[in-house]
Amino acid sequence: MGEISGKSLLFLVLSGLSTGASWLCYYYAIQNGTVSVVVPIDKMSILVTVVFSYLFLKEKINKKAAAGLVLMLAGTLLMAMIG
Repeated sequence: MGEISGKSLLFLVLSGLSTGASWLCYYYAIQNGTVSVVVPIDKMSILVTVVFSYLFLKEKINKKAAAGLVLMLAGTLLMAMIG
């Protein structure tokens, strides 16, 4: 623990708080909404993760990963439209 910088510790705490808030919102949405609509919207977070990693962490995405992302997004959108 002593080797963790103050900045890293701050981001760990903020990450924990945002994760907890996210789960509370998720369960609230499931409780008050239609699960078949709420879950696909939640699964779209993969797109946000990939975009953030590309923009802020300068990670590259190869063709295989891009194809997988497109298939996951298409499947999620299909579930949302059918559900």
